[in-house]
Amino acid sequence: MEQPEVQVLADKLDQLLERYGKLELENQALKTRQEDWTRERAQLVHKNDLAKTKLEAMIGRLRALEQH
Repeated sequence: MEQPEVQVLADKLDQLLERYGKLELENQALKTRQEDWTRERAQLVHKNDLAKTKLEAMIGRLRALEQH
């Protein structure tokens, strides 16, 4: 292999390694965002369940008042 061909391959390898590093950082950032959204979703589901329980209790009390 001629020297210029080796240099071209070395340059391509450097580019690939740089791209790999950037993709690795981007992937980690995406995983972190996904974990944040998963936690936020769980909190919202919990709040929704609490609101549903309170609403059902209020409806039950209103129905009980209607019957008296």
